[in-house]
Amino acid sequence: MNEEKHIEIKEKLGSRLTALVVVLAFIFGSLGGYFGALKAVKQPGGLSLTASQAITLQEDSAIIDVVKKAGPAVVSIIVTQDVSKYMSNNDFFSPFFGFDGESGVPDFQRTGSGSGFFVSADGIILTNKHVVSDNSAKYTVITQDKKQYEAKVLALDPRNDLAIVKVDIKDAPFLKLADTSGLQIGQRVVAIGNSLGQYPNTVTSGIISGIGRRIVAGGGSGSEELSGVIQTDAAINPGNSGGPLLDVTGAVVGINTAVDRQGESVGFAIPASDASKALGTYQKNGKITRPFLGVRYVSVTPELAKAQSLPKDYGALVVRGTEVTDLAVVPGSPADKAGVSENDILLEVDGKRIDEENSLGNLLRDKQVGDSVNIKIYHRGEEKVVKVVLEEAK
Repeated sequence: MNEEKHIEIKEKLGSRLTALVVVLAFIFGSLGGYFGALKAVKQPGGLSLTASQAITLQEDSAIIDVVKKAGPAVVSIIVTQDVSKYMSNNDFFSPFFGFDGESGVPDFQRTGSGSGFFVSADGIILTNKHVVSDNSAKYTVITQDKKQYEAKVLALDPRNDLAIVKVDIKDAPFLKLADTSGLQIGQRVVAIGNSLGQYPNTVTSGIISGIGRRIVAGGGSGSEELSGVIQTDAAINPGNSGGPLLDVTGAVVGINTAVDRQGESVGFAIPASDASKALGTYQKNGKITRPFLGVRYVSVTPELAKAQSLPKDYGALVVRGTEVTDLAVVPGSPADKAGVSENDILLEVDGKRIDEENSLGNLLRDKQVGDSVNIKIYHRGEEKVVKVVLEEAK
């Protein structure tokens, strides 16, 4: 009997020890897995990084690789003008600048700067139109290795802030333009440019903050409405204009063009797909061509419709501008020929609704000069569809 009890006690004790071993193994296994996860990267010398540090290290490495790859293709563009023209016959400024209005001697001085980047080995450069739009100025391109080249402006985009410039160079490093139809908000991007006109090849990074924005950008020479632009929080400063906005593979997703000074880190870039189309039309026609409808409009929102008692809460309302010459419909334009008139509301383009997600400009973006499009309009109390043949913007 005592022997049976002894055996029973041993069996119970053995089972309890087994259970304890299993529990302890589970606890230490879990802890081992936890601490093992923190040792994501082993550094030389035995130093370990946490998982978050490893992710940061990978992001830093990716940005460094982009800069090494893309940096040599980014250029600074220096603008010089004959300032004597502005001081000629000006008795007030002449004593201060030592200028004799009678001498007529040109005095070229630096008056501005911007950025650009090579898109071909033979020296074709993309930049912003507002950087190189002055016919009276001279433009000099400075590469990353400090070499200088006289630049020739080949083409200006009539409907977008884009320009094509060329320098005499062989085997230039160049960048590829990405297909931007698949861009995602939150995607990591890198901007490179001649920041403030003083710091060539300055690098900033951030994310894509918005897609398909519509802005009015401008400076001393006027303003321009741009639609479908990319918003980014990568720092963009004066002098960055025309520089590339790159993804983590080093492909160009945008051309930096504007910054909202009322905000902080609110910059905008023209999608690379737009630039690619502009470059394609230049290569085909010797100039950048854009389709032209010929209306001035404001986007209709539910708020605007309620405030103005409009019959539709979406679309594009055809209106006059603030100046006498700002007509609602351009005389002789495709819209005029199709019978579009002031106060009409354009509702659809080829069956696609015009709204806050798809502005009129965005829906016409993929069209070509000569394309025939069907536009549904609200005209004098009724809806109807008119056929419009798009012409070349001048």
